[in-house]
Amino acid sequence: MARLFGTDGVRGLANGLLTADLALGLAQATAVVLGQGRRAEARRAEGKRPVAVVARDPRVSGEFLSAAVAAGLASSGVDVLDAGVITTPAAAFLVQNIDADFGFMISASHNPAPDNGIKIFAYGGTKLPDVVEERIEEHMLREQLLPTGADVGRIRRFADAEDRYLIHLLGSLPHTLDGLHVVIDCANGAAAGVSPQVFSDAGAKVTVIGNDPDGININDGCGSTHIDKLAEAVLAHGADVGIAHDGDADRCLAVDANGTVVDGDQIMAILALSMKERGTLTDNTLVATVMSNLGLRRAMAENGVQMLQTKVGDRYVLEAMNEQGLALGGEQSGHVIMSEFATTGDGILTGLHLVSEMARTGKSLAELASVMTVYPQVMVNVKDVDKNRAHSDESVLKAVADAENLLGETGRVLLRPSGTEPLVRVMVEAADHDTAGQVAEQLANVVRENLSIA
Repeated sequence: MARLFGTDGVRGLANGLLTADLALGLAQATAVVLGQGRRAEARRAEGKRPVAVVARDPRVSGEFLSAAVAAGLASSGVDVLDAGVITTPAAAFLVQNIDADFGFMISASHNPAPDNGIKIFAYGGTKLPDVVEERIEEHMLREQLLPTGADVGRIRRFADAEDRYLIHLLGSLPHTLDGLHVVIDCANGAAAGVSPQVFSDAGAKVTVIGNDPDGININDGCGSTHIDKLAEAVLAHGADVGIAHDGDADRCLAVDANGTVVDGDQIMAILALSMKERGTLTDNTLVATVMSNLGLRRAMAENGVQMLQTKVGDRYVLEAMNEQGLALGGEQSGHVIMSEFATTGDGILTGLHLVSEMARTGKSLAELASVMTVYPQVMVNVKDVDKNRAHSDESVLKAVADAENLLGETGRVLLRPSGTEPLVRVMVEAADHDTAGQVAEQLANVVRENLSIA
């Protein structure tokens, strides 16, 4: 059996790779593996069954996939609370909030509607480590011994799921949003119900776009992957700020009053300095990936904040945060994790705290974002090369060293072998876009010439 889990759960074309049979089998195997935990065993000792939360985003295939997951869990003796359409971070929060044994989220995040995915949260609302995913895959190959009679699980509606999450979000805010006009792009996704409501309840005047999900228009020309629509709306309405989510709302990007995009690095810079000032930034340390902009590192250094770097992927950011007990981390893409309030990236939470900082300081988003200079960043994907030699070939290493000497402290070079394809990503940052582009192309040519497998 090929590896089923990717970097963020199981993802693929719904009814292609991701069938109802697969979803049911995955749920049954998960019930065995995660149902062996101490909390689940304690429930059984009390004569109770393990409990799981199941939720989905509004894409049409989520209806049959969530039904298959719920059926797989109930047939394995797990009681299911069906939360319906909510965001991924809401699902993670609910697992923790009600002390459930684990949870499932049916979503393909920022992918188009034909795709879908299954994310699994362990006890406490945390993502699964690789070793647990491997155990689940192994159990999918085994015949499951299923309960009968009164031992099968029950499936019930999680009636107050959205209300619990909304109250949690409001309770996290250090300042109300009174006096600010916010445009929210819900990406025709899972945020459509909660995000406008919570921003309004927090005191903001709210204008909403991308809030008419029909099952097939999720992420379609809207949301964080098409942020130009948000910029147009902010300017058209004369709003103070725009907030863009993706389909499952684990991301947040922003637009200032001038229509300028504020990315995840800039958002992290703003939040880090706010938290440092308020004494909530643990060890005055921010966690970010190697892809974060050089400008973020320089801004943090200038303001007395340390930066801890990880591999690309929010799971690696979260691992580093958990290992060292840190409060803030994230990615340039808008996955921002605030560990005091969430176990995963939460786009609504991030947006609320960003706008709250505007209200607290009386500054515009452009003023707050000016703490960080964004260095031009150029990426070139070099295909059909031996990616395993990217960090050992002498010619490539020399070219990288020469480029780093040329750029000095005003730039940066990063070579990243793809995890799934025979390609190497060449990323260059520099003080201006032309220099970044020229150096990136030169390096790409060296990689192509020396590592080609054609």
